[in-house]
Amino acid sequence: MSSALDRLKHLTHKISGYETARKQNLKILQKLFGELDIDKKVAKFEDLFRFKAVNLSGVSLNEENLGTIKKGKYLQILAIHYDKNAIQKSKNISLAYFGRVENVATELKEKVVEFVIRYRFEKSFMTLEHYHDMLNRFGQENE
Repeated sequence: MSSALDRLKHLTHKISGYETARKQNLKILQKLFGELDIDKKVAKFEDLFRFKAVNLSGVSLNEENLGTIKKGKYLQILAIHYDKNAIQKSKNISLAYFGRVENVATELKEKVVEFVIRYRFEKSFMTLEHYHDMLNRFGQENE
């Protein structure tokens, strides 16, 4: 019995930790939203999450070499807009352009990478909630 209680405590602690991390992440993400002038392309912070995804050019987002520049490329934050009714379903929209990646200050480059990772972190929670809601349509027969 105590092992079941311990697992429950551990799970509760983990969920609480995720929610705390999510709230902190949103605060920092909103700050970066303004600092990187993305608010000039997207009027409201909440509208940022209408994009299907946010990506980055000029810098690696792979875990093994996160933040490594790709010489000769341009540092740019790209949003992917999806319109199921359009002829061309998705298109890239530049949210911020910073020039040749070799010429961008390290501090700015790191903020750009952080912004994209923080956006993806929040978007993953939203996706999780979306699929959780969809699963509720199937009922609870298999429990």
